[in-house]
Parts: sequence; structure tokens; C-alpha cells
Amino acid sequence: MAVLTTMVIPLILGLTFFMFGMNVMSGGLETMAGGGLERTMKKVTSNDFFGFFLGAGITVAIQSSSAFTVMLVGLVNSGLLDFSNTFGLIMGSNVGTTLTAWLLSLAGLEGKWYIEILNPSFFAPILAFIGIVMQMFSKSDKKKDLGNIFIGFAILIFGMDLMSDSMVSVRTLPGFDTFLATLKSPIIALLISTVFTGVIQSSAATIGIVQALALSGGGITWEMAIPLVLGANIGTCVTALIGALGTNKNAKRVVIMHFSVNVFGSIVCMIIMYVLKAFGVSILTAEIAMVGVAIIHTLFNGINTVILLPIKKLIIKFCMVVVPDKEEKQHTVFLDERIFNNVPLAISECTRLAVEMANATRLAIFDSIELLKGYDEEKTAEIREQEKLIDKYEDKLGTYLVRLSNHQLSELDSHRVARLLHSIGDYERMSDHALNICKVAEEMHTKGIQFSENATKEIKTVTAAIVEILNMTVDSFANDDAELAVHVEPLEQVIDGLKKTLKKRHIERLQNGECTIELGFVFTDLLSNYERISDHCSNIAVYTMQLRGDTFDAHKYLREIKSNAVDRFMDEFSTYEKKYTV
Repeated sequence: MAVLTTMVIPLILGLTFFMFGMNVMSGGLETMAGGGLERTMKKVTSNDFFGFFLGAGITVAIQSSSAFTVMLVGLVNSGLLDFSNTFGLIMGSNVGTTLTAWLLSLAGLEGKWYIEILNPSFFAPILAFIGIVMQMFSKSDKKKDLGNIFIGFAILIFGMDLMSDSMVSVRTLPGFDTFLATLKSPIIALLISTVFTGVIQSSAATIGIVQALALSGGGITWEMAIPLVLGANIGTCVTALIGALGTNKNAKRVVIMHFSVNVFGSIVCMIIMYVLKAFGVSILTAEIAMVGVAIIHTLFNGINTVILLPIKKLIIKFCMVVVPDKEEKQHTVFLDERIFNNVPLAISECTRLAVEMANATRLAIFDSIELLKGYDEEKTAEIREQEKLIDKYEDKLGTYLVRLSNHQLSELDSHRVARLLHSIGDYERMSDHALNICKVAEEMHTKGIQFSENATKEIKTVTAAIVEILNMTVDSFANDDAELAVHVEPLEQVIDGLKKTLKKRHIERLQNGECTIELGFVFTDLLSNYERISDHCSNIAVYTMQLRGDTFDAHKYLREIKSNAVDRFMDEFSTYEKKYTV
């Protein structure tokens, strides 16, 4: 019982605090990094050099190579990244994850006061206090995320100290010398480290334990530490292997690539170690310090990158042999579950798809307007297919966003999700009006009827206004351009006025016998669809303008604009009224 209380429990608690602190810290870093990671990855991954540094940078930011690899699996599975372009990212991630070992190695610093203040155990409590203050009193989400990072780091260091202290007691256990003797066999040490890391799914924790043993003077030598570090690098692939279940072939190839480069590098390093051992290199039998473990970790991943980069194509071919091409069901992958827990990245991906939906809606409306000039059955069929695709966008995005909204979101992220949910509904209804315009064109073609010369001129004017308002709406939505969105509402009011004016003129032509009742129905239907499209544009523009505001109420905002009749709004309204005079 005494052994359990004084040795085993502190070790387990230390490991628990270490992993929890790592999770809290990486969560804060990941949130601060935001969804821009995805866009940056897509831009630079075609170049292995840039991909390497990007992979290293992102892993340093989120402090988890496993999480980064799972993210890659999700992006490749979604078709956002090409499998062959992930090599540089993976190798960079392996190097980036070594930063944790270097931070922990500072715990071994001893000497004068100006050296010891660099020891994390000295400043971690200060960071924890600052982090708690930021969490309690700051209103800024970024400052709260920074507070999380400080708190997570302090918990991590506390866990490391607990493990180090417990290791001093563990050394007195009767079976400890036998355990160390077991680790003198490099193959067994490699297997133990691989299995242990695979179970806890954290290479940082495994390497932290090795460093804790080194700090406590536990008799860990270089020849023991090397296979333990190599095993940690292999075991960390388990997380990605689990994450790849149910993915497509390219996503599985990413995991095979991650696993194979670490196994290949480990084999090469083990061979080198055995050769050095055969020549009696004395450093292998010397006790290792914490910084030595960090050096092994960095050298392994750095040398591995240098060795494997020239044979990248062979590795890619090997992955394609292991996961061969098979016929897969053709389906559109919208959003992958593996990026769901990264809120900024998930919102970024939803935004990208919503912009695709917006552009598809704009194209459908423009194509339907073209049919008024000359009906085409094939083009109508294309618009119908486009409308079905837009429906699918709304269904998939809507479901995903509702689930995302159940997570704990920052105020800005909450507004972004709400804006996307409202906007995709408006875009879907706009695509319905595109189909309605197709029916107007089809009816005119089938019945062989045409608008009068005056009606044609009027339709041309209101159509130009619809084209402008639609372009402004989609462009401001895609670019989060609140300044451009401001111009939408005045033009929408002009289009409302045009509808009333043109209906009045149509009645006059009808009374004068210049138009038929049949054409009148068609004319009115077209105007109604135009007016409804402009209404939806107005809604979307308001969501864009309110994105960074404190409230999210489109109708209230529009009422305020119209009731206050602000100078800028009236000036814009007058400009558009003159531009689209009939």
C-alpha cells in the first residue's frame, strides 16, 4: 500500500496532469491559429520545402503531431488536399512536435538565479495566475484563449514535476533494476515504447516520462533512450490510424505514409545505433540528461526528413501499393468529421462551401435570365441540376452548422455560424426563383409569346438592377466585405419601387389594349421573382454587415435604416433610382 501511495499514484497523477495540460494548451493554440491554417495549406503544399516549414509551424502552434495528421486525413478525405502533397507537411510536423521535449528539458537547468528562472517550474505558477486572471476578467476571446495556453502549460509542467519526483521513488522499487535491464535490449525498448504510446496516444507524454527518468537520475542511458524515442514516434501514428477508419483510399494513404516514414526512419536509426555499439562508442552507455532526449528526438526527425525527401516518389508509390485503387462509390464529400472538433477550421470550411453555394446560386440565376432571350432545354436541365446541388449544399451545411452551434463557441464564431445558417437558407430560396424564371422562359417559348417593346425595355432595366445587386451580395458575402454590403439595401429599395412602377405601367398597357392578360401573368411572375431575389440579397447583406456586431437581428436593422433615413442611405437610394429609371 505504501508503494502504491508514494510511487505509483504520483506517477499516474503526473501523467494525467501532463496529458490534460497538453490538451488544454494545444486547444488554446489551435483556436488562436484559426481556420486560416486550411487556406494556407492549400496554397503551399505543392512545394515540399514550404510544406515542411508549414507543417512544422502548425504543429508547433497546436502542439500535437497526431492532431495535425488527423486534420490532414480529414482534408484529404474531403478532397481539399492532394494525397501526394502531404509528404512535406508530415515531415515538418514530425520535426515541429519536438519543441515540447525542448521546453521540458529546461526543467533540468540548475545553477545561478538567472539560469534557474528559465526553469519552467519557476515561471509556470506565474503564467497560471496570469491565465486565470485573463479567463476571469477578459472580454476578448483571443485573450481568453491565451489564458488557456498559459494555464495548460502550467498544468503540463506541474504534471512533469510530479512524474520527476515519483521517479526518484520508483528507482527504489525491487523490480526497477530488472525493468532497466529489459530496456537495455533496444528491440524490446522500442516495442514497449510503441505500445505504450499507442495506448495513451501521446508521443509527448512518452518522451516526457523518459525525460523525467533522466532528470531523476534513473539510470537511463543513450542506448535505452534512443529506441524509446523511436517507439514514441511510431506509436503516435495510432491516433491517425484510428482516425482513418471509414475514409477514402487517399486519406488512408496519408496514414500509411505517416506510419511508413516513421518505421523506415526508426529502422535506419536502429541499424546506425547497432553499428556504433559494435564499434564500442562509449556515449551509448553513458547516462542521458533531459536535453539529450530532446536532441535524439530532433535529430531523428531531422535526419529522417533529409534521407526520405529524395525518395518521396518511391514512398508515394509504396503507399499506393498498400492501399490500391478500387472502385469507390461516387459521392460528394462536403464536410469531414475529423475536422469537426477544430471549431475555427470547421467554420472556415463551412464558409468556403457556403461561398461555393453562393456562386452556384448566382450562376443559376444568370443562366435563367439568359433563357428569357432564347429558350434552351439543355440549359434548363443544367439549371435544374444546379438547383438540386444547391439543395444538397443547404442540407449538408445546415446539419453540420447546427451540430457545430452546440459546441462552446466564441461570440464572433457564434455570429459566423448564425450568419452562415441564415445565408444558406436565402441562397437556397434564390435558386428556387431561378427555376421559376426558367418556367417563365419556357412558358413564353411554348406559347410563342413575346413582351412588347416597352415591356422589354422595362425588363432590361430591372434585370440590370438584379444583376448588380446579386453581384454585390455574393462578392460582399465571399469577402466579408461589410462596406460593399452597405450598398445592397438602397438598391433593394429601388427594385421594390421598380416592381410597383412596372406593375402600374402593365395595367395601363392592359387597359389600352397594348398587352394581353396571358402576357400580363408572365410579366407579373417575372417581376415577383426578381423582387424576391432582391429581398434575399438584402437579408444576406445585412448578415454580412452585422457579423462583428453585438446583435444579429436582420429585420430590426432594416427597420432602423428605413425609419432613420440616414443621409448615406438616401444618397445611395437616389443614385440607384437615377441609374435605373424607366
